[in-house]
Amino acid sequence: QVQLVESGGGLVQPGGSLRLSCAASGIIFVIFDMAWYRQVPGKQRELVARITNRGSTNYADSVKGRFTISRDNTKKTVYLQMNNLKPEDTAVYYCNVWDKNYWGQGTQVTVSS
Repeated sequence: QVQLVESGGGLVQPGGSLRLSCAASGIIFVIFDMAWYRQVPGKQRELVARITNRGSTNYADSVKGRFTISRDNTKKTVYLQMNNLKPEDTAVYYCNVWDKNYWGQGTQVTVSS
């Protein structure tokens, strides 16, 4: 049984930082690409960042230079470091096993003064 458990969300002021974590179980983590998505009410879920099983990364244009995705295969965990947060980054953030229908429960990120 695959489980993805996100943590690290919260309320932060514009310009602040948060680090999201996603702990995976029930999969051979090291062989899968992983991704972070986000969703706001009434809009489609959008890809934020992806990291391949070899550590290559790509990002949505809206977060390039501000967000960093990384992984620790020994801990079966993927991270999303978010810096210089903006109000438009407010969303529920979801962890995903790339190209698989495995999702976490989501963690709320709210950027507001």
